[in-house]
Amino acid sequence: MGDKRTPSGFLLKQRAFLKLYLITLTEQERLYGLKILDVLRQEFKPFGYRPNHSEVYKALHDLIEDGILKQVKMKKEGMKYQEVVYYRFTEDGYKKAQLYKKQLKAELDRCDALIRKAIKDNFG
Repeated sequence: MGDKRTPSGFLLKQRAFLKLYLITLTEQERLYGLKILDVLRQEFKPFGYRPNHSEVYKALHDLIEDGILKQVKMKKEGMKYQEVVYYRFTEDGYKKAQLYKKQLKAELDRCDALIRKAIKDNFG
């Protein structure tokens, strides 16, 4: 959505990939930045992928600019004064998020087919 269309290069771009996961994590209510970063790093560690801080936040900011997410400052659980920024869907953000996920699903299916073809053709 940041560039207003589905990525259609050779393979899916990192930012689009991260935005997909950020939407899903927001649906699951894993909502503040550093927690999101920790979850993503843990999930992708077995694959040798470690998303960096700036790319995750750029993807979050894209989703805010696209009207999908908004920031909400809240007290951190168990802390008297510390505030953290949580991410929630805007009023029509959930609907926009579902459309984005649908577009990305088609693109991921294309990328998967491309990778499977390369493996089959080159490694038997």
